[in-house]
Amino acid sequence: MKELQYLNKYFIKYKFQFLLGILITIVAQIFSLFTPEYIKDSITAIENFKNGTATTAEVQSELLTSILMIIGTTLIAGFLTFLMRQTLIVMSRHVEYDLKNEVFRQYENLSSSFYKKNRTGDLMNRISEDVGRVRQYVGPAIMYALNTVISFAVITTHMFTISPKLTFYTLLPLPILAYSIFWISKQINKRSTLYQQNLSKLSTFTQEMFSGIRIVKAYSLEKQKGDDFKELSRDSVKKNLSLAKVNALFGPFMILLIGISNLVVIYVGGIMYIKGNIAEIGIIAQFILYINRLTWPVASLGWISSMIQEAEASQKRINEFLKIQPDIQNNNEIHTPVLGHIAFNNVSFTYDDTNITALKNVTFSVNKGETLAILGRTGSGKSTILSLISRLYDVDKGTITVDGENVEDLNLYDLRNSIGFVPQDAFLFSDSISNNIKFGKEEASYDEIVSVAQKAMVHNNIIAFNKQYETILGERGITLSGGQKQRVSIARAMIKDAPILLLDDCLSAVDTETEEAILNNLLEFCKDKTTIIVSHRVSSAKNADKIIILDDGEILQQGTHNQLINEPGYYKELYLKQLSEKELQ
Repeated sequence: MKELQYLNKYFIKYKFQFLLGILITIVAQIFSLFTPEYIKDSITAIENFKNGTATTAEVQSELLTSILMIIGTTLIAGFLTFLMRQTLIVMSRHVEYDLKNEVFRQYENLSSSFYKKNRTGDLMNRISEDVGRVRQYVGPAIMYALNTVISFAVITTHMFTISPKLTFYTLLPLPILAYSIFWISKQINKRSTLYQQNLSKLSTFTQEMFSGIRIVKAYSLEKQKGDDFKELSRDSVKKNLSLAKVNALFGPFMILLIGISNLVVIYVGGIMYIKGNIAEIGIIAQFILYINRLTWPVASLGWISSMIQEAEASQKRINEFLKIQPDIQNNNEIHTPVLGHIAFNNVSFTYDDTNITALKNVTFSVNKGETLAILGRTGSGKSTILSLISRLYDVDKGTITVDGENVEDLNLYDLRNSIGFVPQDAFLFSDSISNNIKFGKEEASYDEIVSVAQKAMVHNNIIAFNKQYETILGERGITLSGGQKQRVSIARAMIKDAPILLLDDCLSAVDTETEEAILNNLLEFCKDKTTIIVSHRVSSAKNADKIIILDDGEILQQGTHNQLINEPGYYKELYLKQLSEKELQ
């Protein structure tokens, strides 16, 4: 139960509903005592008539009264039970809602390095399957546990007031029940954890296969991947059956114990009645009804225990992520406006997960309104610079300043809100094109959306679709071509109208003619913004105010286009190579 203690804050938050549910349960169980009592009175009245101590009219009156009281108390108890479910189960739905939001917020706050180490399928499983199992604990498990405890407390207390000796014999099987629950609960916890881990693997595999279905089809691997899925599913079935076998022990075992208790009541109660230790034979029937009223609470102990153990295993998996502190923290809650001057001062950075040193003592600066182009071979550290500016990572050595302030001292959300970012791998959501474009500015008008789409040279492609800007894209924007996705991403960054614009090789899938048009539009759009362009093409860099060449994390060259083409080095070689390729075309 240690892991489930994390949920105590929700019981405190919803204490009114929780306490009200307990109160209703107590009252409902008190009313449930009346039915066996009136049945006992009915049997006693019949016995008195048989013995000649009561008239027919008296017996009929007693029976009619008992029937009416049984109906009335049963209806009241049923209504209170309904209220109990409404109170406690609804509370559990609120807790589920809060916990899912808490987990989702934690996912949002966790750093990029976290997502490199964890699979999407596992993350999805924890926020859906695991949270669902925890809700089962907060709702049904707690409700039935309360019902069981209160039923035992109310009914056994009443039984003791009638006949302590008969009650003692009736409850003798309970120690066996307690030990059995302890042993089986341990088995459930162990097997539930294994099942949940396997379910995460299955979810991850499925998610990856659906996302990469085009690659699977292209390599004709449908049968192989189908066999892999069958193997995972087969393992999941084995673990689920292993858990189900343990759960299946509870029902029959509980029924056996209740049956034994009934036999004890009949045998011991019968002997006590014969000896005159109990005055009315109706007490035997009353005790049998009480024992049977305890049948469901006792039988539900197995189910309750199962739900608690499964919730414990699930909450442990959830807590593993909730306890992780994000690598990137907001160190300043005060609003900090950003203008756009960026400076790197002897910056070095190494990725923790791969131990690759991406940058080594990099120093440069970009003034507000200037454009910086960064070129270099693959893996030279270009994209890392953009990630560090956005504080997706923090530097290992040196400092990055924005407007003269250390980037780590700025309000994190103000910093990121001041950046329009176009990633190298254009990511679009399964939503309309218009919603994808205005992702960074939800209040944007239709005219604004069209304007930036025109600047990104994607407007003509969009209006060719049947639903134009309301066209719903497939997962990750699969409806569009690579070049179209890049241009929609550029439009999304432009509509934000942020003071800093970061473009990470975002024209690689665009033909040179379209690239030239987009770059000309960007020149006009970015004249008062700080712009950093990462590219492999000289055509994307030639109009920049400054150009730096990276190689293996270090700056080899820096200057303007005219300066760099007039000195030997990587930039001049790249320029001559791409110029000759263009002439050949």
